[in-house]
Amino acid sequence: MAFLEGSIGVEDLVLLEPLAQESLIKNLQLRYENKEIYTYIGDVVISVNPYQQLPIYGPEFIAKYQDYTFYELKPHIYALANLAYQSLKEQDQDQCILITGESGAGKTEASKLVMSYVAAVCGKGEQVNSVKEQLLQSNPVLEAFGNAKTIRNTNSSRFGKYMDIEFDFKGAPLGGVITNYLLEKSRVVEQLKGERNFHIFYQLLAGADAQLLKALKLQRDTSGYAYLNKEVSTVDGMDDASNFRAVQNAMTVLGFSEEEIQQVLEVTALVLKLGNVELADEFQASGIAASGIRDGQGVGEIGEIAGLNSEELERALCSRTMETTKEKVVTTLTVIQAQYARDALAKNIYSRLFNWIINRINESIKVGTGEKKKVMGVLDIYGFEILLNNSFEQFVINYCNEKLQQVFIELTLKEEQEEYNREGIPWTKVDYFDNGIICNLIEHGQRGILAMLDEECLRPGVVSDSTFLAKLNQLFSKHTHYESKVTQNAQRQYDQTMGLSCFRILHYAGKVMYNVAGFIDKNNDLLFRDLSQTMWRAKHPLLRSLFPEGNPKQASLKRPPTAGTQFKSSVAILMKNLYSKNPNYIRCIKPNEQQQQGHFSSELVEAQVRYLGLLENVRVRRAGYAYRQGYRPFLERYRLLSRSTWPRWSGGDREGVEKVLGELSMAPEELAFGKTKIFIRSPKTLFYLEEQRRLRLQQLATLIQKVYRGWRCRVHYQLMRKSQILISSWFRGNMQKKHYGKMKASAMLIQAFVRGWKARKEYRKYFRSGATLILSDFIYKRMAQKFLLGLKNSLPSTNVLDNKWPAAPYKYFHRANQELQQLFHQWKCKKFRDQLSPKQVEVLREKLCASELFKGKKASYPQSVPLPFRGDYIGLQGNPKLQKLKGGEEGPVLVAETVKKVNRGNGKTSSRIFLLTKGRVILADAKKSQAQIVIGLDRVAGVSVSSLRDGLFSLHLSETSSLGSKGDLLLVSGHVIELLTRLSRAVLDATQRQLPVTVTENFSVKFKESSVAVKVVQGPRGGGDGKLSCKKKGSRCLEVTVQ
Repeated sequence: MAFLEGSIGVEDLVLLEPLAQESLIKNLQLRYENKEIYTYIGDVVISVNPYQQLPIYGPEFIAKYQDYTFYELKPHIYALANLAYQSLKEQDQDQCILITGESGAGKTEASKLVMSYVAAVCGKGEQVNSVKEQLLQSNPVLEAFGNAKTIRNTNSSRFGKYMDIEFDFKGAPLGGVITNYLLEKSRVVEQLKGERNFHIFYQLLAGADAQLLKALKLQRDTSGYAYLNKEVSTVDGMDDASNFRAVQNAMTVLGFSEEEIQQVLEVTALVLKLGNVELADEFQASGIAASGIRDGQGVGEIGEIAGLNSEELERALCSRTMETTKEKVVTTLTVIQAQYARDALAKNIYSRLFNWIINRINESIKVGTGEKKKVMGVLDIYGFEILLNNSFEQFVINYCNEKLQQVFIELTLKEEQEEYNREGIPWTKVDYFDNGIICNLIEHGQRGILAMLDEECLRPGVVSDSTFLAKLNQLFSKHTHYESKVTQNAQRQYDQTMGLSCFRILHYAGKVMYNVAGFIDKNNDLLFRDLSQTMWRAKHPLLRSLFPEGNPKQASLKRPPTAGTQFKSSVAILMKNLYSKNPNYIRCIKPNEQQQQGHFSSELVEAQVRYLGLLENVRVRRAGYAYRQGYRPFLERYRLLSRSTWPRWSGGDREGVEKVLGELSMAPEELAFGKTKIFIRSPKTLFYLEEQRRLRLQQLATLIQKVYRGWRCRVHYQLMRKSQILISSWFRGNMQKKHYGKMKASAMLIQAFVRGWKARKEYRKYFRSGATLILSDFIYKRMAQKFLLGLKNSLPSTNVLDNKWPAAPYKYFHRANQELQQLFHQWKCKKFRDQLSPKQVEVLREKLCASELFKGKKASYPQSVPLPFRGDYIGLQGNPKLQKLKGGEEGPVLVAETVKKVNRGNGKTSSRIFLLTKGRVILADAKKSQAQIVIGLDRVAGVSVSSLRDGLFSLHLSETSSLGSKGDLLLVSGHVIELLTRLSRAVLDATQRQLPVTVTENFSVKFKESSVAVKVVQGPRGGGDGKLSCKKKGSRCLEVTVQ
């Protein structure tokens, strides 16, 4: 009953209220969006494909579901597998698990999960593990040869599979038998757009080594094969090469010899190469159209693989022998007929190879006939199909699903009726749709559609799909579940969707229109006798064994059974098998066509719910009593609702249940008491019981909380009181001990002082008064004299750079020693300055100014310290033109050197002569020696320079009215430290203000009314010779790179 507590939506649709198609789909969507992909209908599991890996599988979950009954945990496929296995093991009842659904709904994965669960719980042992491994390893082999990528699913099973797993009396697996149904062999020669051929072809080409490919005469490129879709050669998330190795390993585990594996791969390669056999038009001497092989190389390679003469194979492909009891007639085939024969051969070879593989697997996993065994069958078969163009394949698939629906309803009703009879509950007849009329329409031995199709295939004369449709129209003109264009016209109905070559059947899941084109050919499924005989003559042992009818000794003129008859017989055997076992159902649903996780298409799911008959299933389950449970678990869950049964009940389980329900005043028609179970008619009654139980649990929880809190408070109080008493006693004792210790120490201290005072008083009369002070003063003075005399003899040199100084002999003289060291250093410095000439003093002042401006800020400063400031770097004394520029009243030129002026518009540089006097800065043309820009020092507002090894600097002007100036100047100097030092001192002397020198890599240069941002960056070589390269970045940014 755990499904009623904390669940998302309704976990069992039998309890869904209200019961309608819309509410059922909304419930599935709610659970799917919360990653709850499993839902029950009684003991039927609905599985919605999540298209992602969910953390709800593995050994931990297998162990959990193994220990609980079906309804005690959340819905899961493990719960159904456990129910089937336990019923098989404990009740000695054969089981079958029917897995149905559309392509892409997750049927194959569901069957794997069932088998993995059974393998995990069915015992251990070397022999048992070997059998389990063989059963599990059959999956990759069957998937490789029977699965393909379709538009709807990347790993779609293109055949129906029924596996009987056989167990001994202890529940250990002994082996199994696999039966396959209707392999889609037409996929071998043709695939829809966006689909692939069977996986094995791509796995072989991707995973085989070069030696194997050479032996099979194959090339790795898939585009070179006509039978493979060139648009889709790979599938996302699927590694064909590793899957091929897994298939080889699985075949080895299943007992295939190396020779058998090689032969299987050779036959597979032969099918691929058949598609590349090109046929060309030829004409006989009589002018009759014939056909021939365009290129004999492909036929020759096929002949080498098969052990055939290429001419014999060509003759079988391009001609046909018509044989009667009296004579043989050889006729040539046209190109179209020869292509049909070639494709029919390829399909037959692959189909027979697939059957051979299944038979070979059955030989490996079969059980001895003498052993008594129990059986669990797993049916993984295609679901109901309604495509845009439905043909013969969809017709037989839907016929099979009609039969399965018939089994499902009949066995469900039978199970319900048997349970009612066991419990002594009156059984009332349930009204439901009996699809027997549809099954009879298709399978009737004389007047069914399949019988008419066989009759049309066998009768002499002109036979076509149109004559077959005409016969159906005549026979079923008044059938309520059949209609066509002819029957509609007869009833004066107009249906634009109905084609002239189509008929429609009203299935239990809805109307399906079938196109009869190809029905006759697909039902005949003929392979020319020439091809069978040729294949039998092959020296390849496996290929030869696939065509026993080609043996002349076994040759028969009897027509082989049609595909429809074979499928009908297979379905009949399957139905007989299912009726003999206890059925368990897994209904798989595909939530969307795009295979996207988390996306739920209500329209698509609604169609599948209708196809699977889920609503009909729920109605059948709810026809009598919607819910039933054994007396003991029911009493254990609800006995708290009655004061008579809570908290203890000593009577019988049934009496207890009657007591509980009697006190709740339940309506008698809502209840029925069986022999071992209580039956409840409507879900509302069960929900009422759950609501009463929830309220009662809240009351009991409140009571338990009250008692628990009281007990916890009492225990806490007693602990606190006990702790407080203990802490108080220890605290008082400790306080007294400390108090006593302080008193004792004080008394001893007082005693010591008193005794000392008495002793000093007694001995004072024997000494001179003040002797101690005199002695201490003498000793201190003597120590100071010794310290100073020793310092005199150990003074360091008078070099101003020598910082050595003797340490004080006593800590008491430490401060005095520091003062003396400072005085001595100041004296040395004064003596050094007195020896300097005025010119040397000026040089040192300039170096000091440079240190204050650039020390620790500019990377090129340390290299400038030992170099003297020359000032004149252009030979000013020998150039009269340049001497005229400074004027007569300005005094000497402080700096004269050649600089580079940076153009702010494009970053290019041009040489200029830079002259600095005591009042002005002059920039002159280097060639003409004419002043271009003259700036008074009072107009210089500041200087910006970078911290790198470059000579770039900017003169920021307070006004732009100076001669020739258009704004701030951006210059490059080879002696930037000297130039800016002397400029700073000249501005200070001229204007009595300190020139602001800013060291930064990002500054702005004014230009008329706008500005340009300059950014200086270090080049990749880092720390080079300081060369610059300027690059304009947009209209307002200049990037300067220092190499």
